[in-house]
Amino acid sequence: MGGPPTPAIGFGTGIERIILNMKRQEVPVPSHTKIRVYIALQTAEARVHAFRLGSQLRRAGVATVVGTAGRSLKAQMRTADALGAEYAAIIGERELKAGNVTLRRLATGAQETVAMGDVAANVGLA
Repeated sequence: MGGPPTPAIGFGTGIERIILNMKRQEVPVPSHTKIRVYIALQTAEARVHAFRLGSQLRRAGVATVVGTAGRSLKAQMRTADALGAEYAAIIGERELKAGNVTLRRLATGAQETVAMGDVAANVGLA
């Protein structure tokens, strides 16, 4: 390819062959875990709080995805919907100042403000 010699290592596999072998061996395929909470953050400052909340929810057994700062809230809500999340926990400037989140049930659009530490209890799991 040109350039100076560069040490490297490579790996390749055929995913189709793996799938065929799994079927042949009747390996059970684990079911997909449904995302319960998508954490949407509106500011870069919310990132640390979003990851803390995500860790807290996962420890409580709540399947959680943390959104990406820099994306609009609308784009993050589309992602939450595409993932099939039940709730969106929104963290913006107002929520950061108050120490809470806006918890929106995506199926109905109903939302409420809850303390950051109470999100797990409010999504039906404590």
